[in-house]
Amino acid sequence: MKFAIIPVCLFCLLLSFSYGQEENTDSIFRVLNTIPEDSSKVDLMIDLSKQNCISNPDTAIYYAHEARLLAEKVDYQSGVALAYKYEGMVYYMQTELFETIQLWKLSLETFQGIGDKNGEANMRNNIGAIYFNQGNDVKAIENYLESLRVAEEISDTIRTLTALANIGTVYSNKDETRNKALEFYHDALPLSISIGDLTSLGTITVNMGQIFLETGVYDSALYYFERSLEAFSQVEGGNTPYPLTYIGEVYAKSKMYDQAIRYQQEAARIARERNAQRELAHALLGLAKTYDLKGDIPSALDAYLEARDIAIGTNSPYQLEEILDSLSGAYANLNNYRSAYENHLLLVDIKDRIYNIENSKSVERNQFGFDLEKKQSEINLLVIDKELQALQMERQMILKRAFLGGFILIFIIAFILFRNNRIKIKTNRLLGAQKSQIENLLLNILPAKVAEELQTFGFATPRYYKSVSVLFTDFKGFSRIAEGLTPNELVSELNEFFVAFDDIIERHDLEKIKTIGDAYMCAGGIPTENETHPLDVLKAGMEMQKYMDQKNTERVKNGKVPWGLRIGVHTGPIVAGVVGKKKYAYDIWGSTVNISSRMESNGEAGKLNVSSATFQLIKDYYSCEYRGKIHAKNIGDVDMYFVDGKISDIRDS
Repeated sequence: MKFAIIPVCLFCLLLSFSYGQEENTDSIFRVLNTIPEDSSKVDLMIDLSKQNCISNPDTAIYYAHEARLLAEKVDYQSGVALAYKYEGMVYYMQTELFETIQLWKLSLETFQGIGDKNGEANMRNNIGAIYFNQGNDVKAIENYLESLRVAEEISDTIRTLTALANIGTVYSNKDETRNKALEFYHDALPLSISIGDLTSLGTITVNMGQIFLETGVYDSALYYFERSLEAFSQVEGGNTPYPLTYIGEVYAKSKMYDQAIRYQQEAARIARERNAQRELAHALLGLAKTYDLKGDIPSALDAYLEARDIAIGTNSPYQLEEILDSLSGAYANLNNYRSAYENHLLLVDIKDRIYNIENSKSVERNQFGFDLEKKQSEINLLVIDKELQALQMERQMILKRAFLGGFILIFIIAFILFRNNRIKIKTNRLLGAQKSQIENLLLNILPAKVAEELQTFGFATPRYYKSVSVLFTDFKGFSRIAEGLTPNELVSELNEFFVAFDDIIERHDLEKIKTIGDAYMCAGGIPTENETHPLDVLKAGMEMQKYMDQKNTERVKNGKVPWGLRIGVHTGPIVAGVVGKKKYAYDIWGSTVNISSRMESNGEAGKLNVSSATFQLIKDYYSCEYRGKIHAKNIGDVDMYFVDGKISDIRDS
């Protein structure tokens, strides 16, 4: 759990109070009506909007809107910018991010227009926070860096501190950028000390401690957690349970269990006193894990169960996932397989829920694209419908002409039959074209067998496959390369690579599963089972690396940074099926997918890293180099191999 510095514009929430009584509202309106329409009245209405942003969002929006209209009338541009800012804040608190970002961009443009650097830095940071919440790290970093540049230009310590800390939080999300995150945190630390901002100091140091804890540097982790505890202890209501819990975790990893338990029990005590349920669940989970490591399973179970109930009550799916996973293992260690199974079923349900949450986030990030696509589809349907209506009207006109005169009845009947036949042919063509478009679109999303099953029965049954080879790719140093590209250039290059990958896997009868950011996932042996899938996947992987080598040669000649492609492959059982109700997605699940991802993340650029399971199936065809073991959660140690090339190719050389 990484903590971000709260955007400066949201500090006003600490000042908010309710204007819930009707007589207070009426008196405010009466007072406002007596004030001259100038900048002072604008400032007053903006202040009223700030104060109502939590308790009365509709009232807050009203004041912000009225303030903007008056500010425009009296040409008070600073007031216009602030009105946009605080109206956007109300939508931010309601998680209406599309409306928020539109208003904040208008505020940013207004601040820039009047040369207000302070306001510009503020809005850049807040816009970056929205992109960060949506998972768009590239856009978040772009806005945070611009906020930092402007804040440093005007020597604004608070906004410089906020930007540095938030950039560090973005970089801490990926293993390859952790060191960069530490650099920004180190730069932010002296600023938080210089202005006496203990909350920021505690937040930054706890984040730094987590990075060192995750990388196994326990002495540094303990140092920063203790600094965080010292800072939060001096703030009324400070987040002391978090550093206390993490200090306990450091001692637990050092097998100093009694000391660890003391810290984590203190964290739970403080959280209970404050009725801070999420902090309490976090402390109890840490305490339970320590008891588990110590071998005190009954105490561990008590803490796990209490943490589980709190996580359910506070609707914390990510926290609940970790609790249920550990709780199921604790019951299994006691040979209480019934309880272990029951909690495992809960774990499966919560993982499905988390999967849906992640899908929802992905849909949100691509909403603009989906909206455009939807609008275009509606236009296409309207065009077809209009043509059909025109044909129907023409048919009716023909029928009317049939009654014009009996003396030409036979001729008119023949004419009607002829025209009706033409109309039917044209209508069928239009409907056939529409049906063909729908089928082609479905085949681009789903495998042919699955698409056929969906069209026939309205649903697709999930299937278990005993042996499937899963291939993952990822670009090493993606964030670093992405920083040097515009958004259009970044998407264009990724699209070029992924289109080439699509062509490669199609040649080798593989099934594309999905792309996740800069990662690409495909599988062999589904939906049609075969025995050649390990070799098919290896051939495709080698072609991908060959393709990237050619592209990188061109890039280096043009003075561009080369892209380093890592590929990981694992073979094993999976479950495959269709998820979703309105926008179908064919996906696969199981430990095989996780191990394949681990093979990729523990590989090297330009190499194919395969598991021992895949190695056993391809060792007679490819020369491989043993690399050692990695530990996979719930699986154990897994051997890894680099694929050097075909045995026949090596012998020929």
